Amino acid sequence: MANKKHEIDMCSGPILPKLLQLTLPLMLSSVLQLFFNAADIIVVGNFAGDNSLAAVGSTTALVNLMTNLFLGLSTSANVLTSMFMGAGKNERVNKTIHTSIYLSIVSGLIMTVIGVVFADKLLILMKAPTETLHLSTLYLRIYFAGMIAMMIYDFGSSILRSKGDTKRPLYFLAFAGVINIILNLIFVILFKMDVAGVALATVISQCISAFLIIRCLIKESEPFKFEFKKLKLDTKIAVRILKIGIPAGFQGVVFSLSNVVIQSSINSFGPIVMAGSAAAASIEGFIWVSMNSFSQGALTFTSQNIGAKKYSRINKITIITCACSAVTGLILGNLAYLFGTPLLSIYDSRPKVIDAGLIRMGLVCCFYCTCGLMDCIVGNIRGMGYAVTPTIVSLIGACGLRIIWIFTIFRITEFHNEFVLFLSYPVTWVITFLAHLICYYFMRKHFPKEDAVIEKNSI
Repeated sequence: MANKKHEIDMCSGPILPKLLQLTLPLMLSSVLQLFFNAADIIVVGNFAGDNSLAAVGSTTALVNLMTNLFLGLSTSANVLTSMFMGAGKNERVNKTIHTSIYLSIVSGLIMTVIGVVFADKLLILMKAPTETLHLSTLYLRIYFAGMIAMMIYDFGSSILRSKGDTKRPLYFLAFAGVINIILNLIFVILFKMDVAGVALATVISQCISAFLIIRCLIKESEPFKFEFKKLKLDTKIAVRILKIGIPAGFQGVVFSLSNVVIQSSINSFGPIVMAGSAAAASIEGFIWVSMNSFSQGALTFTSQNIGAKKYSRINKITIITCACSAVTGLILGNLAYLFGTPLLSIYDSRPKVIDAGLIRMGLVCCFYCTCGLMDCIVGNIRGMGYAVTPTIVSLIGACGLRIIWIFTIFRITEFHNEFVLFLSYPVTWVITFLAHLICYYFMRKHFPKEDAVIEKNSI
């Protein structure tokens, strides 16, 4: 298995070098994917109207809220494919691939309908300012027209990641990302399309990346080969994907819901704070995806070793992935804050916007390593096949406490400011990580300490 091109043997040998082989291209892929939105914000901030940056930035939390549920399904596709691959169940691997692509198309279609039809109503619920509402609505409707392409790429890259192939998705995103930036400049500067231009550029680039990922799977050898004639829903596999994916997606939704509540609070401070927060959030995104690549690595490595019944490697995978994630967050987060002023000025050079962004970065970036630890331990837990428990812990820990914070502490007059608002992030990250760590301890006891032999019809 390991000698095949584009595959990594995750079930034997040293963990760290193979983890880096998997995660570094994934990290770069995630960074490039962020350029889709970052390019939108940078171009809009420098070449469009005064309210355009605030309009685009204010849609981020809502976009994440609507997409995270279905992206959880792509995570479960990774888990299931990895487990079947580790167990040598090639026929089930192939059925999982076709079922996953089928689900990606359905997921994208559902989100397109919801996003296009209800964009304005959802933004009003978020208390989007009147002066930016029409721009935010226009951006959101065009953006969600490309949801099918986004879902196909995310599911497809998740499938390739299950066997250790993170380089080709990186190449696809690099190409699509360059196209996105070029189209941003053409549509906004040349054609004066404002937020509609950056949204359209993003949709076109997403369609390109989706085409490339499908083309890649078509050219794959068995069991990863995709064929349109096999595109159908395998009920048993779909149920397993939903069983793992819905709780994972629901956790993402709950996190995004708490962020929507925070975004509504940010909106109450006006366009300057909105713009500063949007710019800071974009910078933070690059740090988060860098840490999260180790969470994805934890999920993939753990799933394959559980499938192969290499139980002795589970704790080692957990320690190594969490350490890598924490170190990455500590270094990148503090560097980002140290160079916060020049970084924020790329998005918007107004001093008041930069000051507003620095308040957020001081609390989020400097303590981001705790978020990395929280996400990474969840990746290990999900890799063991548990999805409901981390969702419940996150619901009560990070999200519940964050919403309580907004409606209690933040409402006190002397604490009603941006600093106290953003302080809710590191406080809830620490509490939730500790809760997940306790859960991991008890869940790990459900598996033997030593390796076992795979039984013929297991998994």
